[in-house]
Amino acid sequence: MDFVAILSRWAHIGAAVVLVGGTVFMRFALMPAAKELPEDVHNSLRERVMGNWRKIVGITILLLLLSGFANYYFVLKDTTGRLDNTKLYHPLIGVKMILAMVVFFLASALSGRAKGLEGLRKKSGFWMGLNLTLAAIIIAIAGYLKVAI
Repeated sequence: MDFVAILSRWAHIGAAVVLVGGTVFMRFALMPAAKELPEDVHNSLRERVMGNWRKIVGITILLLLLSGFANYYFVLKDTTGRLDNTKLYHPLIGVKMILAMVVFFLASALSGRAKGLEGLRKKSGFWMGLNLTLAAIIIAIAGYLKVAI
């Protein structure tokens, strides 16, 4: 395996850890603690946190997209001539990519400022929970593909 492939894998895993880990922290540590604050303090804290988190979400999504496509290329290059081992790979990677787009949308919507998505932000606990569930499914698929291919 060459240096670029290893670097791409590290970038992909690192970005996923940051995005999923940050969501876990916000959903299960920050949100419950912030509920106890007075409304004006809570709103101020939310704006400050989301201002920083929004940037992290954008960077991690970019890294996941770039490294994901690079990793896909490296897998295809490595499996040339072994098509019998990749029968499930393409459908599962397709499901993984579709779920990732949903995760990216929800992460962007929940950290963003678009007025049309305010309804999602008002129920952010539910949507973060759904996003974490989808991320767990993506991780399960990735783990299976890493072992099976």
